[in-house]
Amino acid sequence: MKSYTKAYIPYGGYYSTPFSRWQGSMQNDNAVSLAAMTARRWFLEKRHLDPTIIDYLYFGSTVAQNHWFCAHNWAAAMLTDDKKFVPGLFVNQACSTSTTAINLAAKDMELGVYDVAYALMADRCSNGPHTTWADPLGPGGQPDREDWNMDNFGGNPKHRSPMVQTAENVAAEMGITKEECDVLVLRRWQQFEEGRANDRAFQKRYMFAPELTVTRKKTKLLEEDEGFTPSTAEGLAKLKPVVPGGCLSFGAQTFPADGNCGIIVTTRDRAKELSTDPKVEIQIVSYGFARVKPMFMPAAPIPAAEMALANAGITLADVKAIKTHNPFAVNDLAFGKKTGYDIMKKMNNNGSSLIYGHPQGPTGGRAIIELIEEMTLLGGGYGLFTGCAAGDAAAALVVKVG
Repeated sequence: MKSYTKAYIPYGGYYSTPFSRWQGSMQNDNAVSLAAMTARRWFLEKRHLDPTIIDYLYFGSTVAQNHWFCAHNWAAAMLTDDKKFVPGLFVNQACSTSTTAINLAAKDMELGVYDVAYALMADRCSNGPHTTWADPLGPGGQPDREDWNMDNFGGNPKHRSPMVQTAENVAAEMGITKEECDVLVLRRWQQFEEGRANDRAFQKRYMFAPELTVTRKKTKLLEEDEGFTPSTAEGLAKLKPVVPGGCLSFGAQTFPADGNCGIIVTTRDRAKELSTDPKVEIQIVSYGFARVKPMFMPAAPIPAAEMALANAGITLADVKAIKTHNPFAVNDLAFGKKTGYDIMKKMNNNGSSLIYGHPQGPTGGRAIIELIEEMTLLGGGYGLFTGCAAGDAAAALVVKVG
């Protein structure tokens, strides 16, 4: 099965919270319960839909939370208040989590397994777990220790290369310079600002505020992204590369964040019923994946995108807009150098994770939602999302808006 013909997303059948820099306003809430209760509020308060329309839940998450063992079914129970016993499947694929969860739901639609799936993705990089693992053969039975965020940012167990070094490896191979990175970051900042223009008109098309814990008796709504840093040409020029002799400063890479998002995947007929505008049709067309040589993670989105396009039976020339998960400026620059695509005008309009942060699981989901909204404003056509993931992997998705 290389392309899909029966998988659709209702227009307006999705939301993303704002993203909050780690140790910000979203640090106090368990990501699983926050996502489930935010999605429930979105169904009931924003869309006036009964969440029991869901037949199956794909729950995507990467950074462990309390009660993570059964997070998928716990989330489903909270989402429906157990008025319908919806089963769930846990999806954990680092930055590719959202893309793969949506693809799994699309496969189910193609096979006619059920009518309505829900992809719910959530992560909290704040207060990441510090785990001890039993090691009976260690000195005196001393356990192994792991910091989920910081240790894994340093690379996987087979290739202990920090994430930033994987980007520098790609940059060195492709001849990418710091000056190119700075120009790209400045453009991505401008695009994010355009997405926030007119009182955040674009973001308000899809963004939904989570209710956050402040104290045991006080909550608040987070209405917009939190913790991003404005970029200027002068400021970026002053920043030194993190890796000596490299091209990436702290201004040319993303930051860990917290957030969640949800997307309904269903049949064509149900999508029309659940849409806020039945005239807008959103079809999931194809999925692509790739893994490249070790320690070259930012190059992986290129072959993943090529696979998704080939499966869709189209070429890059047929694509009106692209969104990427771009933890490093190198990601987008490498894509442009390899494909010749216009990465300044037709890629990542209205924002990207390079600027607004990276909560892992929901990052790709928010980008896909933004791609759908951009394609709608463009009058329809094909859109492509592609993004890398830990382990030198990537996943891509082609959608068609008509």
